[in-house]
Amino acid sequence: MKVVDFRSDTVTQPTPAMREAMAAAKLGDDVFGDDPSVNALQQAVAERLGFEAALFMPTGTQSNLAALLSHCQRGDEYIVGQFAHTFRWEGGGAAVLGSIQPQPLNHQPDGTLSLAEVEANIKPDDVHFARTKLLTLENTIGGKVLPLAYLAQASALALKHGLARHLDGARLFNAAMAAGGEPYAAAREITQHFDSVSVCFSKGLGAPVGSVLCGSAGFIQQAKRWRKMLGGGMRQGGILASAAHYALDHHVARLADDHALARRLAVGLQGLDGVTVEAPQTNIVFVDVAGPQAVGVLAHLKSRGVLATGLYKLRFVTHLDVSEADVDQAIAAMREFFAG
Repeated sequence: MKVVDFRSDTVTQPTPAMREAMAAAKLGDDVFGDDPSVNALQQAVAERLGFEAALFMPTGTQSNLAALLSHCQRGDEYIVGQFAHTFRWEGGGAAVLGSIQPQPLNHQPDGTLSLAEVEANIKPDDVHFARTKLLTLENTIGGKVLPLAYLAQASALALKHGLARHLDGARLFNAAMAAGGEPYAAAREITQHFDSVSVCFSKGLGAPVGSVLCGSAGFIQQAKRWRKMLGGGMRQGGILASAAHYALDHHVARLADDHALARRLAVGLQGLDGVTVEAPQTNIVFVDVAGPQAVGVLAHLKSRGVLATGLYKLRFVTHLDVSEADVDQAIAAMREFFAG
């Protein structure tokens, strides 16, 4: 029985062509700044997203953390969503390692933060308060795409109050593909509203490791110092950077396939008693299972070769290594469980 892994788009394996690119990568020492494959990736990402400079990082967690540490000092504060990775899912690094206070806000149903609440939580310049320095958003957030009009309004509000703007764009290209049009142009429509953006290559883009942080030249120089202190200097990192570069060149447009598979899955799960399926905007399908029916569903799926997660809702993520047949296998397993 084939095992199909819907737990996350981080489980993807490098394609044969990507492995060839990794094997052929030209290498140097990236800590000295002379790994040509790393440098080429950084230049390509910066240019395609409209930034002066970029920095290759081992993980998205480190990339976001280096960004927060570069924007803020001890005793500063960043405004963030309750379910944003930079607050909830990255170990509290900004507070633990940077003494940066998070000010978490509740999300609206569409994943946005109320701009009225954002403004109300910007602290006055008073010794009693942490200094509000940064607004952080995430796109996509829970698979939802933040509207461009909202990003423009949030950016204008931040600038009005002298706040820097950071985007956790781990799935930035999923958001860009959902917007339609040429992918890099669509991505720049998003990134133009931020001072820094972190993009992950080990999710839907299918690289084995790595994220890239983008910003101004001065900001990236500061982030490079933080990367070194956080243990992110990777020496011959070009082997990994070449995989990310291959993904940048070949795997962005195909994210549309993942979105189509997510819609196929959502449609196939409609009509089950006690099950509510959110219509996916990108590659993540959330499923609410009512009451006692929730007990045992993950174990049943696993017994049928389907892996999913269920932290607060049942979640399926489509990706490079999922096919239509795999989606149909998941649908059949779900229907079998709820028919019993």
